[in-house]
Amino acid sequence: MAKSLQEQLLSAGLIKKNKTKALRRAQHNNQRGATNAEAEEAKRLAQQAQQEKVLRDKELNQQKNLAAQQKAIVAQIIQLIETHQVTTSNGDVAYQFTDGKQIKKLYVNSKIQSQLVHGVLAIVKAPDAKEQRYYLLPRAVAEKIAKRDESLIVALNIHAPEQDDE
Repeated sequence: MAKSLQEQLLSAGLIKKNKTKALRRAQHNNQRGATNAEAEEAKRLAQQAQQEKVLRDKELNQQKNLAAQQKAIVAQIIQLIETHQVTTSNGDVAYQFTDGKQIKKLYVNSKIQSQLVHGVLAIVKAPDAKEQRYYLLPRAVAEKIAKRDESLIVALNIHAPEQDDE
C-alpha cells in the first residue's frame, strides 16, 4: 500500500511529527471553518427569506382589509339608500341634472322638484357600477353617503335663504 506524502516525508526525516500534527489540525480547522461560513450564509439567507415572507403577508393582509372595508362601505351606502329613498311615482315634471358629462332626466312631481331645487332632497346614484340607477334621498342621508363616497352624490343643491330687502 502506498503511504501518504506526509508519512513518506516523516519516514525520510524531512519533517517532524509535531509539524504533521499541526498541519492536520490546520486543515481540519479550515474545513470546519468553511462549513461554519456556509452554514451562517444559509442561515442569513433563510432569515432574509423569512423577513420577505412576513412583509408580503403584511401587504396581502392590508389589501384584504382594505377590500373588506370597501365592501362594508358599499353595504352601508346600499342600506342607507334602501331605507331612506323617496319614491317618485307618476311624475309629470322633468328634472334635469348632470352626471359627469351626461345630462340625465328624472320625472318627478312639482313638490319633489321644489325640494330638489331648494336642497331638501338630493340625487344619488347606485354604488353598483353595472346598474345606472338614481335615487332621491333627504339631504342629511346624502351627506352621510358623501362622507363615505363623494362620487355617488350627483345633485345636492345648496340653497341659501334669500334675504328680504326692506
